[in-house]
Amino acid sequence: MSGEDRQSRLPLKDVPLDLQEKIVELNGNPNLNLYKVLSNNPILLSSWIDFAYSLRRNCTTSRQLRELMILRGAQLCQSEYEWFQHEQMAKQCGISEEKINAVKHWKTNSLFDEKEKVVLELMESLVLNKGKITDQFDEKLKKYFTESEYLELILTGSFYIMVPTVLETLQIPTEK
Repeated sequence: MSGEDRQSRLPLKDVPLDLQEKIVELNGNPNLNLYKVLSNNPILLSSWIDFAYSLRRNCTTSRQLRELMILRGAQLCQSEYEWFQHEQMAKQCGISEEKINAVKHWKTNSLFDEKEKVVLELMESLVLNKGKITDQFDEKLKKYFTESEYLELILTGSFYIMVPTVLETLQIPTEK
C-alpha cells in the first residue's frame, strides 16, 4: 500500500490555532498529516515543532548538507513521506534535481564534494550502524566541522531517523 492510500492509526485532528500560527510564522505548512496526527497531543506537537524548526533554522551547517542527510535517511528508512517533504525542501534550498536523484549513489558520484560525502556517510552510520562510528571517521568529521556543527549533524540525523519511525508506526499518509 502506498503512503497516501493508508489509514492513519490515530485520527487526523485539526492543528490547534496557536500552533498553526506558530508553524506559519516559521514558514511551515500547518496542514501536514504529520502535524494533524501529532495534534492528538498538542503539548508534544509544540515541542516537536520547536525542535524540528530549531534544526532547520538555528544551525550553522548549511541547510543543503542537512537536507542531503535527511534525503539519504529517508531512503534508508524507506520513508516515502519524509522523502516527499524533504525533496521539496532540498530543491528550495538550491540542491539540483540531478543531485537529489543521485543521493542513493553518493559514494560513486562526482556530484558530491568531500564534505557532502562525509555527512552522507554519517547518516548511513546513524541508520545502518545505530550511530556507531570508528575513531577514524570521528577524526574525519572533526576535520570538516566544529564541535557545535558536529553536534548539529548528529542531532539532525538522529531526529530525521525518528521521524520515519513515527510516520511508519502511526501509518501517517503522505499528502499528494
